[in-house]
Amino acid sequence: MAVERSAPILVASNRGPVSYALGEDGSLTPKRGGGGLVSGLSAIGPDAGAVWVCAALGDGDREAARRAGAGHLDADHTGGQQVRMLDIAPDVFAAAYNGVANSVLWFVHHLLYQTPLEPVFDAEFRAQWEAYEAYNAAFADALAQEAADGAVVLVQDYHLALVPGLLRARRPDLRIGHFSHTPWAPPDYYRLLPDDVAAGVLRGILGGDRAAFLTGRWAAAFADCCAAVLGAEIVRGPDGSAAAVRFEGRETRLGVHGLGADADFLRERSRAADVDERLAALREQIGPGRKTIVRVDRTELSKNIVRGLLAYRRLLETHPEWRERVVHVAFAYPSRQDLTVYRDYTERVRVLAEEINAEYGTEGWQPVALHVKDDFARSLAAYRLADVALVNPIRDGMNLVAKEVPVVSERGCVLVLSREAGAYEELGADAVTVNPYDVEGTARALDEALRTPDAERADRTKRLAAAATALPPRDWFLTQLRALQEG
Repeated sequence: MAVERSAPILVASNRGPVSYALGEDGSLTPKRGGGGLVSGLSAIGPDAGAVWVCAALGDGDREAARRAGAGHLDADHTGGQQVRMLDIAPDVFAAAYNGVANSVLWFVHHLLYQTPLEPVFDAEFRAQWEAYEAYNAAFADALAQEAADGAVVLVQDYHLALVPGLLRARRPDLRIGHFSHTPWAPPDYYRLLPDDVAAGVLRGILGGDRAAFLTGRWAAAFADCCAAVLGAEIVRGPDGSAAAVRFEGRETRLGVHGLGADADFLRERSRAADVDERLAALREQIGPGRKTIVRVDRTELSKNIVRGLLAYRRLLETHPEWRERVVHVAFAYPSRQDLTVYRDYTERVRVLAEEINAEYGTEGWQPVALHVKDDFARSLAAYRLADVALVNPIRDGMNLVAKEVPVVSERGCVLVLSREAGAYEELGADAVTVNPYDVEGTARALDEALRTPDAERADRTKRLAAAATALPPRDWFLTQLRALQEG
């Protein structure tokens, strides 16, 4: 069935706004998602004719995609949005998603490799890279089919780095933008990639009219990689920052859009009855009169949960006055458990928390309250009671937790923030900054944060919340869209 070229606005991302569970009787149960893209598309309204192209991630998704064919999913399942879900062969998807996107590109941009042993770019990687190319080509084909003449296309993240270039070749009439939600590696580290792969990713993104990032630091690193790997020209703005990259007769403008927290949603949702229930349970677990150090993360290798626990253990060791007076509420929700290295890391977090509790715990005090079952309402409850928020990633594109906690905190909290988080660019002035590798320094920062006077803590929180909500998801999306439309 031919697809009519009709969409004036398109979004492409690996994960879509809906997922499906497949019942034994063949029934499909949809589950709506959230996030900045969902908020953004809702901001432009259903009458805009926008189409979201995404991949089928599981068996339920694949069945829904097969039933839709080359058409769109049931609008009742998507909140009225037009969504085309691609049924990419499971082996191709797995190789592209786990083999390249999450095991190579993610590792490079977050500087996660143990370089004496990894990476190893062998024949298996080459097969995975071919799958990544095929996966990106499937998106480019679908977008080319869906897009109206001169349409605007917003391509999301490292999963789809090749799409802008592939789509440019298919539809040169389109206005194409790419947004990177991760950091971007500096040239020396980026060049761990095989030369052709390193060049291919850059060429892919440079196929767009615009390449956008969460911070100026990541945009500058991308431009530096283009110069080092491709010999491209960096076009500087009046302030000396990288404004565009000129390569092979084309110019790709660079943009920075620091995704902020959705204050209205967070404040309303955090006062719901289920959050109140979880707040009461957490307070009972913590005990009366105790301070709290809160972290909320998935067990991503980049989130640095293990060093955070080591720093807390060092705090208890060097400052015995905090024993029985503080609880580390650590939410470490399992992530990417289909990859061995992530399963091992999740287990290391669990074991270390148990060791701290065994070493320092007393009959009436458990130093670490570790929760591993994903529960958004409980996360919001922890935000409300946090005295200190620990956000210490090795490297992070933004880190919305750092922005969400100050918005929801009831009494005000002190943010202990890694200088390697993208959020540092906006929040660093009012946070207690740490080097994420420095366990001793992080322990000292936790002590400083716990001792911060109430008035100072409240003032800091007010300024943090204002900075954190400067560009909420709807505005974040719309500013990118306007920038691309305006050329």
